[in-house]
Amino acid sequence: MATLVSPPNFSANEDAEALRISVEGWGTNEKAIISILGHRNAGQRKEIRAAYEQLYQEDLIKRLESELSGDFERAVYRWILDPADRDAVLANVAIKKSHTDYNVIIEMSCVHSPEELLAVRRAYQLRYKHSLEEDLAAHTTGDMRKLLVALVTAYRYDGNEINAKLANSEADILHDAIKDKAFNHEEIFRILSTRSKTQLMATFNKYRDDQGISISKALLDEEANDFQKALHTAIRCLNDPKKYFEKVLRNAIKRLGTYEDALTRVIVTRAERDLRDIKEVYYKKNSVPLEQAVAKDTSGDYKAFLLTLLGKED
Repeated sequence: MATLVSPPNFSANEDAEALRISVEGWGTNEKAIISILGHRNAGQRKEIRAAYEQLYQEDLIKRLESELSGDFERAVYRWILDPADRDAVLANVAIKKSHTDYNVIIEMSCVHSPEELLAVRRAYQLRYKHSLEEDLAAHTTGDMRKLLVALVTAYRYDGNEINAKLANSEADILHDAIKDKAFNHEEIFRILSTRSKTQLMATFNKYRDDQGISISKALLDEEANDFQKALHTAIRCLNDPKKYFEKVLRNAIKRLGTYEDALTRVIVTRAERDLRDIKEVYYKKNSVPLEQAVAKDTSGDYKAFLLTLLGKED
């Protein structure tokens, strides 16, 4: 369930005109920008961008980039992009960091449907003139490279059929590999990157029933390295993305100094999808509404924008 509150009827031209007024003259009317863009879905935002360009021969995204600043500007920029293009930008930023932020790549590879992931790869190629796999391969090495490239190139069966016999045998394969600490076993790559999410959930459930511990917990010992953590992230994203995103939000808010990148990413990418459900998981885990936690740890226009996307009434 989404948190975004958008009107069924709107005028792209009227919104474009109002946005133009908000960025003209002395100072910028940030409240007007939030009240418009914070209540428009992806299709409506696309229409507004097109109307703005037609009316003023100017790119709305570039104009907003020049008028806004800081965390607020980054959040608005990521929000106004088409979803697949936004994920392409997020992936590129994650790859180009001094240490590749593999969590972002794993999120979009394992949470998206096969068609959505394919759209992100196409958007990436269109924007950067080379493939997502190519950039990943150039900026990672060894087992991490093999895992990430396998996940981003996966095109899984998207149905609900389960092969119980296969789930049993592959739960045993995963257990043997983890028991032997053979975390880079080819069978782990094969299972995680080719099986449907429904089939994987059956395999993970079988693993837990047989071993008395979840596979994600079995992967993380005291000496867990980055590759084990990446496998753990992939399994959490494939198995229960809402719980995964709740933990990302919790870690972003509770660390010393809020981690705005992660906070923005989850709210912006999930507001039109399942953020209401993630909010419920957050409340059950923390006994604090997510809106309250965000309001306490952020400020100004950035805070107002995130709260709008979270569905908080003005």
